[in-house]
Amino acid sequence: MEKHDGLMKPASAYITEYNIMTPLGFEVESNFNALLKGESGIKSHSFFGGRENFFASVIDDRLLNEKFEAGFGEKDFTRLEKMLLLALKPLMEKQQVSEDTLLILSTTKGNITALKDQKTPPESAYLAQLAQKIADFYGFRTKPIVVSNACVSGVLAVSVAKNLLKSGLAKDAFVIAGDEVSEFVISGFNSFQAMSGEPCRPYDANRTGISLGEAAAAVYITTDLSGKEEFKFEIAGDAAMNDANHISGPSRTGEGLFKSVQKAMAEAEVNPENLSFISAHGTATPYNDEMEAIAFSRMNLQEVPLNSMKGYYGHCLGASGLLETVISMECARQGILLPSKNFETSGISKDINIIRENTPAEITTILKTASGFGGCNAALVLKKGNL
Repeated sequence: MEKHDGLMKPASAYITEYNIMTPLGFEVESNFNALLKGESGIKSHSFFGGRENFFASVIDDRLLNEKFEAGFGEKDFTRLEKMLLLALKPLMEKQQVSEDTLLILSTTKGNITALKDQKTPPESAYLAQLAQKIADFYGFRTKPIVVSNACVSGVLAVSVAKNLLKSGLAKDAFVIAGDEVSEFVISGFNSFQAMSGEPCRPYDANRTGISLGEAAAAVYITTDLSGKEEFKFEIAGDAAMNDANHISGPSRTGEGLFKSVQKAMAEAEVNPENLSFISAHGTATPYNDEMEAIAFSRMNLQEVPLNSMKGYYGHCLGASGLLETVISMECARQGILLPSKNFETSGISKDINIIRENTPAEITTILKTASGFGGCNAALVLKKGNL
């Protein structure tokens, strides 16, 4: 507990380690270098029974298997499990797992591919079993927690960790997130007619829908700083709201996102002028992008620099929020704002300050947002700490 104005308050929760693996690289440095060059992992693919091509950001199987065998040897794990274990590995090498260290898994579909051609679902298809397998591999003693709430899962998992730690139930937590491109996911978004016939263009007037992607991400969160951290980001505010608008369509007024951002900023005690930039959801669908613009306008955030990472990575479902949170923190560490890729002409009704080119900046406070099916919305405010 920390003392504040003579009263005791819960200790702050900090992110002090992170890692990602994506089609652009299997660690943060290679990803960030690719982003600085404007590279995208989105390419045309034609698998899943020879159906028509679709655009997605997909990890190369050969590279994934080589990396996994080099780190762990030949072991019986699914493709997604390999991604999660590799993303978590550098953090586990630096941090110790205590009796009450938490493991929180964010995913929407998990090992959905394990269900194909199976009459009885294998254990690995259950999210709880997937989380337990990762926990057992790395020696966690606590029961793992699964956060699976559509596309806000990655952001929400950080919120869950922060609130559990601030309540005193644990001093540290590892949050991992992962989803893969699968025939099930491709078919589902095709049924919505939401897939773009080109790499997606968030907020652009000529956007035609989403590009899907896959990734794994991991962060370490603690309330007990050692003083030897290379960096720290305080999770200063968080909130999640459901506007219950539609099973797949977002609120036309941005109500859930507006209230999520409002509450997260209030907890963090920041105003629009205090925010360095917004890492937005930005799926490149007509209704999502418009809803976000309305919500940000209602919060008077029109002037805050904003980007979407979907043009680089596609929509990685339950991994997207954590992946983009990590990229946001790395932007703050490197002192540069990354552009929203493929954006040219605004296609939304409200003005927002979309980043168009690599821009040096002092980044101290980040707003990360996410929205998803079922009307769910979530927001985080991160503050870069001084060491």
